[in-house]
Amino acid sequence: MSTPHHKTLTLERWRELSLVERMANVGSEVCRAISWRQRNQDVARLALERALELLDLTLLTVSDSPPRLRELARTREALVDYFLFDNRYGSTDALWQRTFDAYAHAAALRRAAR
Repeated sequence: MSTPHHKTLTLERWRELSLVERMANVGSEVCRAISWRQRNQDVARLALERALELLDLTLLTVSDSPPRLRELARTREALVDYFLFDNRYGSTDALWQRTFDAYAHAAALRRAAR
């Protein structure tokens, strides 16, 4: 994951989005990784890499909030464990989809309210 996937995305631009919008974008990539995992491992891996890259940017934007930082770091840890290791947290596709669907729904409501 040394080469950035979102080459034109700056931390300043990412910070302009609400946390809900940032997490909805992360979730889009996570759900893409889930849907491709059985069909094409390479496509799934790239989607996971993009999700982690966005999550890492998100971690940088909440560094002033230790509780959020811990929660997001744990989310990253659980995602990596689920996709790349032993799934010791017992995550499921459905759990991740529900989690990130909630962010997508909240982001859509936020856009509609503008």
